[in-house]
Amino acid sequence: MRWCILGRVQAGKRPGEGVFVAVDVHYLPGGAARAAAVVAADATFSCLLADRTGQVAGVPPCQSGQFYLRELPPLHAVLDGLGGVTLLIVDGYADLDPGGRPGLGAQAHAEFGVPVIGVAKTAFRTATHAVPVMRGESCARPLYVTAAGMSRHQAADLVRHMAGRYRLPDALRRADSLARGRAPRS
Repeated sequence: MRWCILGRVQAGKRPGEGVFVAVDVHYLPGGAARAAAVVAADATFSCLLADRTGQVAGVPPCQSGQFYLRELPPLHAVLDGLGGVTLLIVDGYADLDPGGRPGLGAQAHAEFGVPVIGVAKTAFRTATHAVPVMRGESCARPLYVTAAGMSRHQAADLVRHMAGRYRLPDALRRADSLARGRAPRS
């Protein structure tokens, strides 16, 4: 990944043809949550434009099958005002089974109106349709890719080619670090 100066990413402005965004959410003590977004000029996230963070004071408790209720408010905090989003990549599943039971990615697709790729680190028992993607120089475990608003095979191909030499693409690793309030990992 490298930083690119292609114009400023401003609230309500559309830089170039659109931007690609990877997000993650971290839950803080006291019920707050911080979301982070890594904004790139390309789908491989090799040309970064900006990092963004947003925080909400309180999120609902986790409810089985309704994880998105916790995640969407922090995602709004970090994404609202960012114009020209072409693709959103989330840490998790877009849908939870072959029948299309919506997960975080499907809810984000409906909420933000852009295609969403879900990248999960662990297999979910009912997500038998997820496409396993092997990444990393010596990785023996796949990532599990699902999508809303695009084919999951196209999404898997994008994830396979995202910047980074590790199992988890650099953009998601960076979003995780920022959401946790840490300096991003290289």
